[in-house]
Amino acid sequence: MIGGLDAALQAHLEGGLTTVCHAWKITRGDGVTFAFTDHDLPLTFEGTSFRADAGLSAKAIAQTTGLSVDNTEAIGALSDASIREDEIEQGRFDGAEVQAWLVNWADVRQRWLQFRGTIGEMRRVDGIFRAELRGLTEALNRTLGRVYQKPCTAVLGDRQCRFDTTLPGYSLTLSVDVEESGRKFTWDSLPGFDPEFFIRGRLDVLEGSAAGLFGLIKHDRVRGKTRSIELWEPIKGDVGTGTQIKLTAGCNKQMETCRLKFNNILNFQGFPDLPGEDWVVSVPKSSGTNSGGSMR
Repeated sequence: MIGGLDAALQAHLEGGLTTVCHAWKITRGDGVTFAFTDHDLPLTFEGTSFRADAGLSAKAIAQTTGLSVDNTEAIGALSDASIREDEIEQGRFDGAEVQAWLVNWADVRQRWLQFRGTIGEMRRVDGIFRAELRGLTEALNRTLGRVYQKPCTAVLGDRQCRFDTTLPGYSLTLSVDVEESGRKFTWDSLPGFDPEFFIRGRLDVLEGSAAGLFGLIKHDRVRGKTRSIELWEPIKGDVGTGTQIKLTAGCNKQMETCRLKFNNILNFQGFPDLPGEDWVVSVPKSSGTNSGGSMR
């Protein structure tokens, strides 16, 4: 466990002559794992083989007992065999889980889970990557609480919204016809969907090297029979002609949209009757009604 040394490892460290090294395991959100060690031979424990030729190193780990973020930095060389530059660019390592052990390479049963956290900012510099590592207390620094506003605060399909986006008529799986810079997609026609139906929705890539990536939809335009979908940011991968993608309906967070487009008004998370600033600064007028009743 973090913070407690194995008794055998403790005795080994106190013996003076040590045979210890570090081992790192990175688990991405898509389930792909990478394991490295700074020892000169591979190590195997907990069902994972840790590579010795990965060129991965790390700065000293800084850990605290308060709510400050435990932090360190991992540094490694980019190669096609391990961590690839294009995968960093695509954001596949964002938020990946990181575990770091201090291991007796002569007896891997003697090990200490020294650090556990996630990858924060990841940078590429001169053929190497630098990954900022954030400890478990990072989540405690997030601001939590309910926001009182007229638009809905839920995300379409989340636990608050509860709408099933897989229902017929709210998504469409199809192949890319015409693609421009991974950002604009055009089809001769998309029958069965109203204009602007996909604005604020998302585009998911289902196959190819960019599978698992997605983009948020900025525009959904219909010109004649031609329909074009434009994203806020380009997909950082190959989504050329023929690639299977999925379009999911968008929501503008308004109560009327929730009621008419999704029939989900019971789960609307906004406050449509919240007074605006004009009500806050309003004052009584001699020509108006000053009975104390509603000003609307």
